Amino acid sequence: MNKVYCSIAERFVNPLFEVFDGGDFILSSYRDIEESLTQVQIFFPDPEPPRTVADDVAEATRRLADALGIVGAKAEIMSGTVPDEDWKLSYRRHFTTERIGSRLVVRPPWEPLPDDGIVVTLDPGLAFGTGKHETTRACLEYIDELASEGGSFLDMGCGSGILSIAAVKLGYSPVAGFDVDGDAVQASIDNAAANGVKVDFFRHALGGARTDENGDPVAVGDPGRALGGSCDLVAANILGPLLIRYADEIVPFVGKRIIVSGILSTLYPEVLDAFASRGLHEISHRTIGEWTTGLLSR
Repeated sequence: MNKVYCSIAERFVNPLFEVFDGGDFILSSYRDIEESLTQVQIFFPDPEPPRTVADDVAEATRRLADALGIVGAKAEIMSGTVPDEDWKLSYRRHFTTERIGSRLVVRPPWEPLPDDGIVVTLDPGLAFGTGKHETTRACLEYIDELASEGGSFLDMGCGSGILSIAAVKLGYSPVAGFDVDGDAVQASIDNAAANGVKVDFFRHALGGARTDENGDPVAVGDPGRALGGSCDLVAANILGPLLIRYADEIVPFVGKRIIVSGILSTLYPEVLDAFASRGLHEISHRTIGEWTTGLLSR
């Protein structure tokens, strides 16, 4: 197994996942608690001839460098090989069962089922969103706290599907989610099936219909049609600049409340202003590390 990787500050990890255009390459990450930096990495097997390992290393390096440039992170990109068995199992030691909020438990499938709590079983190797990142954790806490009101739920930027899966298990219905990344949508579908829940996941791009690098359409679902119009709770765990840019498109889907997340704390006032000018007001916010998540209402 081959590997292209670099180490960056934690504040760049979530933005990097959002902007990484990997094609067939999938980005993953882990952070050792004894280290100050997070390693982001791309694993891939030896390619079929006539393509060579050097070709794939060059391509993966280029795509990672492009994403680093977009988010403003500087890092030395390196490459190497990893024994197959080490690659398959090494990431597991970085993920353990996590308790989030008053009831939710996020569990990797190789760990035993806990005796209590509402359990979301999630393989972190599939896509971004495990409950360990500050933005995901804050969203889950809000979803849990608002669950007594129930209602419909829309997950904008579903990643691994963790927010939608938790929403179904907490009693929200109907539940839908979308992502611009087709691999993330498939990971969400697989994770929902593994948890025995029904969620309408589809591929969609904020900002209108676009095509990917292969010319395939990105916008293949309609958030409004999926839920019959606006919904009771929206979770938009995407980057702060995207929340500002697409506020006009996001706000009409908010029937009652929206969780805005993926926002570096320094940018949160600008995000809040963008939504306040469109008729939403802040109920509360919480800051974990360098990230702020807000709960807004009509």
